[in-house]
Order: sequence, then C-alpha cells, then structure tokens
Amino acid sequence: MKLEIEPFPSCLGAEVRGIDLSQPLTGDNRAAIEAAIARHAVLVFRDQPLSQDAQVALARGFGPLDLGLKRVKKTVSRFRHDELLDISNVDTNGEIAARDTRRIVGNLANQLWHSDSSFQKPAARYSMLSAIAVAPQGGDTEFCDLRAAWDALPEDWKREIEGREAVHYALHSRFVLGDTDYTEAQRAELPPATWPLVRTHPDSQRKLLFVGAHASEVVGMTLAEGRMLLMDLLEHVTQREFVYVHKWQPGDLVMWDNRSTLHRGRRYDLSIRREMRRTTTLDVDGDKQAATSDTVDECAHQTV
Repeated sequence: MKLEIEPFPSCLGAEVRGIDLSQPLTGDNRAAIEAAIARHAVLVFRDQPLSQDAQVALARGFGPLDLGLKRVKKTVSRFRHDELLDISNVDTNGEIAARDTRRIVGNLANQLWHSDSSFQKPAARYSMLSAIAVAPQGGDTEFCDLRAAWDALPEDWKREIEGREAVHYALHSRFVLGDTDYTEAQRAELPPATWPLVRTHPDSQRKLLFVGAHASEVVGMTLAEGRMLLMDLLEHVTQREFVYVHKWQPGDLVMWDNRSTLHRGRRYDLSIRREMRRTTTLDVDGDKQAATSDTVDECAHQTV
C-alpha cells in the first residue's frame, strides 16, 4: 500500500495513510513525511497504537530528542524512557492524580497556546503525541497556523514588529497558574531564550509569527506595552480561521511542527482517565535556512 497524504480543507493539517509507524521507516517515507509536515504543519495518523519502544524509535528517526521541563523537574516517570513525556492525569501508581498536584498543573498549562520548548535553544522541532486513553467529552487538541496568521496580519502591524524579539521563559506560564515552587537552582537551569517575533520557516521559506504562552516580554519595550503586544498577537494568530481542532481516537498519533504552529489541549473532566504520550525532537539546525522553497500547490493530494 502506498503512502497517501490527504490535506484537510483549511490546508492546515493532513491525514497520512498507507504506513505502519510501528515498523522502521524507509528513507522515502521519512522524506515524504518531512515534506508533508513542512507543507501542512500537522499530520494525523489514525489507528497507530504504538508501544513505548516503538514511539521512541519513531521519534529518534527524525532527530535527537528533547526532555523539555522534565530535565529540571526530575519527577518519577511511569515510562521506561526519559524521552517519553507523560501528558496525562495519571500518577506514577496508575491512579487518577489529585487535582492539587503539579501533574494537574502541567495538564492545565498545556491548555495555554504554546510551542513546545520555545523557552530553550535549541527549541523543539517536531512533536508526536500518541493517544492511549481519550476523554469521552472534551480533551481535543487545537493547532493554529502561524504562517497563515502572518499572511493575514495588517501591513502596519508587520512593519511595527519586524525586527523585534520576544523573550521566552519556561516558567512564565507556570507562574500565571500559581505554580511558583521552584528552587533557585531549578530556575537557573532554565534561562530564557530570545526569538524574533517574525521568523522564516527553514523548510517552506514562509514567514510566520512566533508567539505563545512562554513569551513573557518584548525586547526594547516596557514590560506592560510588550505584554499587551504579545496578547494582541496571540489573539490574532488563534482566530478560528487559522485553527484545526483534532478530535482524538485511541491509537491516534499526531505529529506537528513547533516552528510553524501553536497548540493547546482543551478542557475535559479531570476525574476521568486521559493518557497521552509525547515525544519531541530538537531543532538542532534551526538557524539554517533551506536553499529552496516548496510552497506551490500547497493543498495538493499526494501519493508516494
């Protein structure tokens, strides 16, 4: 069976069929997936239940893996691999976690619009989220297209923000939610990273707005004015016309490009079990620019 890529109507996102992700990828299939994610930013693979080992092996095929905040929190994991991030409301004993635990704060922080690990250099490139148990209601994941948002930005805004940089700090979103119990040593392990507000995607060569919940201030602006600008830009990029909503089914794997999207989880009943496993690759060559552009016929159906 040939690999097929069926774009969604909005051009943000595509479903990929004709592949078994539990098996090692061929070079051609890996290249096709990378080309598709550069074009569509979010890829959906249905009916792909993966073991822990298989998910880590799949992610490693796309580059070195990121631990994110796990490298600082150093919490006990239910998983065999440190590179597997536990995006669930389940504690280490396999029970539903109490609402006042840091695990639940992390779940709630995931409901803020963000790009994974934008608070560090290198930041995240691809994330792969595997659905083990889903909520019967709610618990969707939303993605917004930072490229389309730039295209639609008024020209006076474009002139105002080009050349400006934003500071991304890992604990900024946690502080907003009241999670402030970090030692000075932990805070020192997470120095802020600075990124341009306007970036060019290295694969597609499309410009995009790079904001999100980790962005805490704008270089060269007062704190208050910079935060108002960041809130205005976040409101712009998350308009419904730029958003794809993923309705989870057990066995889904969704892969997205953190350089061209923001994402957030949606509300669900925290007393009901929801289990997801995430792997994320580092954007180790993020400063390199692609030599060619591939933006023609952007929503075309592909068969490889």
